[in-house]
Amino acid sequence: MAQRIEDYALIGDCETAALVGRNVSIDWLCWPRFDSGAVFAALLGEDDNGHWTITAKHPEAKTWRRYLPGTLILETTIETNTGSVLLTEFMPLRRAGTSHLVRILQGHEGSVEMVAELVLRFDYGSVVPWVTRSGERLHAIAGPDSIIIQSGAPLKRGDFRHQASFTVAEGQTIAFVMGYSPSYGVPPDPVDALAALEETKTGWRGWIADAKECRPYSEAVQRSLITLKALTYRPTGGIVAAPTTSLPERLGGERNWDYRFCWLRDATFTLLALINSGLMREAADWRLWLRRAVAGKPSQVQIMYGLAGERRLDEWEVPWLSGYRGAKPVRIGNAAATQLQLDIFGEVMDVLYQAASKGVASPEQEAWNFQRTLMQHLETVWEKPDEGLWEVRGGRRHFTHSKVMAWVAFDRAIRSAEEFGFEAPLDRWRTIRKRIHAQVCDQGFNAKIGAFVQSYGSTQLDASALLIALVGFLPPSDPRIRSTVKAIGRRLRKGGLVLRYLTTRTEDGLKGREGAFLACSFWYADNLVLLGRRDEARELFDHLLSLRNDVGLLAEEYDAASNRMLGNFPQAFSHVALINTAHNLVQAGKPAEQRSGRRREAQPEPIST
Repeated sequence: MAQRIEDYALIGDCETAALVGRNVSIDWLCWPRFDSGAVFAALLGEDDNGHWTITAKHPEAKTWRRYLPGTLILETTIETNTGSVLLTEFMPLRRAGTSHLVRILQGHEGSVEMVAELVLRFDYGSVVPWVTRSGERLHAIAGPDSIIIQSGAPLKRGDFRHQASFTVAEGQTIAFVMGYSPSYGVPPDPVDALAALEETKTGWRGWIADAKECRPYSEAVQRSLITLKALTYRPTGGIVAAPTTSLPERLGGERNWDYRFCWLRDATFTLLALINSGLMREAADWRLWLRRAVAGKPSQVQIMYGLAGERRLDEWEVPWLSGYRGAKPVRIGNAAATQLQLDIFGEVMDVLYQAASKGVASPEQEAWNFQRTLMQHLETVWEKPDEGLWEVRGGRRHFTHSKVMAWVAFDRAIRSAEEFGFEAPLDRWRTIRKRIHAQVCDQGFNAKIGAFVQSYGSTQLDASALLIALVGFLPPSDPRIRSTVKAIGRRLRKGGLVLRYLTTRTEDGLKGREGAFLACSFWYADNLVLLGRRDEARELFDHLLSLRNDVGLLAEEYDAASNRMLGNFPQAFSHVALINTAHNLVQAGKPAEQRSGRRREAQPEPIST
């Protein structure tokens, strides 16, 4: 059975990633890309769907682990009554298109009897490869995929798996290296495990050295930045929402989605997290990925894309995988890619405006030509109902957040034209901006509840309303913002955390409940900062930090009742929100003259309604 979600740690090479459990089993790895078929899929099925375990033979062995500071290199100490060993696991950055996974055992004290089991299954745990042996080197092939295993201990074949029993003595080093390459290509060259370890250590520490300090939250921010970098597809700069698919938002439920793609809704939050942390190159790469992905006919802009900007993300279900602890279906691809979500126009226009205004990129006429065409399309569709930020499958509505972000699109377009000297139909855009603003305030705010609601005419609260002040639609001093934050805190907070909405009262096309969406809890803390309630914000932020697992990672959601992480893991959006809230708290603690205005909002002029 798969470990608890929070029992996993992440290793990766900025093109794919693996999840390693506390039981020292790798239960998830897609090769060669984040969105490729998994070669280890026990996370979503059974052991026979693929895993790689290296652990002590003694059943009562104790283990504890950490990341080597400033890196994505995982160290696990394994201790028995006869001795202790250190297991170091990592994926070196790629060379010549090949990818490797390295596991090094080093004897620290006495001797420890170890066992290893390798079960390789291509195509999400369904295809048993043909394996040949040359000395202690195994070569596994199935269709287009090929894996070579260099083993420091003899692996014996049996029942379509390979096993080894061996002893690690004090001062001894035993290394295992697995390398992927296309079956029709040249097999990867042997890797010197210890040399690769030093090179990988130097690479990660050299990268994170460019990040700004964020005291007193530097450790949490640094770990989140490293996680965000690990979820970046290096060839293109795209950032996947998570390296997993179908980890459930409720144990045993059907709210299971494939998150191995790049969402436009994350764009501005991600950009500002990188900028605020001083990582301008990564911010520029993300912006370029965004521009390439959305290029084309404006009416065909999607809410998400593949790692290189692919548009076809067809959704299908995997019948042979039983799901994470029985949570079915297991989905590959994401049908939400075809939905209409008006908020993405605001995200795109905001990220391009923020990039130019914060020095990530200079304003460009060619980019502006596309933005202007995008706005011409938005003029024709902003009044339509859509599926909204949360990608509901219960029918289109006039979601309040969608209209707010349509306002953001026109607001940032106007600002871009004014500040950078671009030609634009400013009078028409100002008229539309004012019209959207008035409509949202009239139809999106429920005076009886005292809050902005999920959709026009609704009585349901939605945590997306926490973004209204963050994007500058209304100032935090507006009484409607204050009352909305109060209402959300009273009715959507469960166990101290914020739900997206009440699934029992919202028709989203799915059965069952879900956990608290962690990003929403960070947004709530951001609003507390804006409202001057800094002690409450710090208390909530400290609580959120305490929910991270033992190596500092967060999933998409959290169930406070069972103290369990839920949803895909680790979740980029959760870590981006952590970074931004940390910076907001640090900025709020400085004297006014020292603040750098790092919150997301664009400091809009007051607008009467």
